[in-house]
Amino acid sequence: MTVVNVTRAEVVEITIDLMAAEQHRDPAELRAELEGKGAVLPIDSLLIVEVLTRVEDRYGVRIPADNEAARSLRSVMSFADTIVAAAQAAASEETS
Repeated sequence: MTVVNVTRAEVVEITIDLMAAEQHRDPAELRAELEGKGAVLPIDSLLIVEVLTRVEDRYGVRIPADNEAARSLRSVMSFADTIVAAAQAAASEETS
């Protein structure tokens, strides 16, 4: 599996796009709604689980099913941080 370089902003954008598609909504409208709830873009963890596999596949990472991962599913920002950290860890393993 090839790991791609990824930024937090990219993961946030693709996550919102995928969540909006799941809900048949406009991504800008969903982002505005999430921003209205707080800077970390808090979300329903069930919604993010629906896009988790697609984000993992897109960036070539796997997020373990543990307590830390569960906490990361509470907001778009923490989810993005988890994906970026996993991508960086996987990239460093590939170069080792």
